[in-house]
Amino acid sequence: MNINFKSKKALVRVDFNVPLNDDFSVGDDTRMKGALPTINHILSEGGAVILMSHLGRPLKKLKEDGSVDRQRFTLHHIVSHLSSLLGIPVKFSDQTVGPKASELAAGLQPGEVLVLENTRFQKEEKKGDQAFARQLADLADVYVNDAFGTAHRAHASTTTVAQFFNTADRCFGFLIEKELKNADRILNNPTRPMTAIIGGAKVSDKILLLDKLLDAVDNMLIGGGMAYTFIKAQGGQIGKSLVEEDKLDLALQLLAKAKKKNITILLPEDSVIADAFSESANHKIAPSASIPGEWMGLDIGPKARKAFSEVILQSETILWNGPMGVFEMEAFANGTKTIAQAVAESTSDGTFSLIGGGDSVAAINQLGLTEEVSYVSTGGGAMLELLEGKTLPGIKAIQEG
Repeated sequence: MNINFKSKKALVRVDFNVPLNDDFSVGDDTRMKGALPTINHILSEGGAVILMSHLGRPLKKLKEDGSVDRQRFTLHHIVSHLSSLLGIPVKFSDQTVGPKASELAAGLQPGEVLVLENTRFQKEEKKGDQAFARQLADLADVYVNDAFGTAHRAHASTTTVAQFFNTADRCFGFLIEKELKNADRILNNPTRPMTAIIGGAKVSDKILLLDKLLDAVDNMLIGGGMAYTFIKAQGGQIGKSLVEEDKLDLALQLLAKAKKKNITILLPEDSVIADAFSESANHKIAPSASIPGEWMGLDIGPKARKAFSEVILQSETILWNGPMGVFEMEAFANGTKTIAQAVAESTSDGTFSLIGGGDSVAAINQLGLTEEVSYVSTGGGAMLELLEGKTLPGIKAIQEG
């Protein structure tokens, strides 16, 4: 951050869209902790901080009478927790913009922090409304975007607001800087061999990512439900496993591209199969291309785990996006666990590993391996789009105006 914050009010977009417990206390403060270096830096330079964020989807989950459920979605829920993280009292405005917000912002002194009400209480937020963004901008002297998780959204608080600040008065926070630096290392400066581990349910969710990575990687390991579309495309019998019939040709095209570029694509040789999509279903091991008619593949099998792990341990750069199976069910979690442990072991030997958002992050956190990998992205959809080669509106707004 190249702004001198002394005696300035900084409008900081953070991603405090955190899970809340039944009593509305913060269930997981990972995202909040991710913003602390930026907040503390501004405060240490003698600036004041005005934080804005969304929480949930209040306009999609209205109460029965059609009104916004302010009690459920208010950002006031995070204020006491943020106070304890920062070690100072944090002020709160029950308006996002308006007389109260303006009054509280105007009275903010150096070293103080103010949280604005949920930006998504305003329908203008998702529309990228100019007038709403102008009201936000009027609260502060400088603008800092540190919400990587929403950088792929062209909303008022993530994108439009930047245009009301001069180039010298807007910047990224430390979190976004780290995200961009680590993504760049994967896309433009990987140490080889580089391996991408791609999982999840559907090929259609990852088409652009798969295609882009085939221009960058040496190895690609494909697990999760999406693997069965590739296996069926090659003539395999996959029973009732998840498949996208309309993506079979695309799967063959991706396999052909990999072969032409001399890239190794590994599909799971065997699978843990079940006779129902249930934790309590009967399950056994079978070859992934010979799954009986009434059974479905829900995790990679022991042979696949061994083969995938061997490639991971020989890699110098690793990108992991998506689980290897239905890891939220204990019976089908071993594939994802094994891959996570192999990535951690490879990292301890000097490999650079980036966990690229979404369920992979949940798996790494759940297994207590967050500190054992090089970098865990805070932005699922944003990191995915960045790795796909897309320009993120929130990034472009700071860089180009």
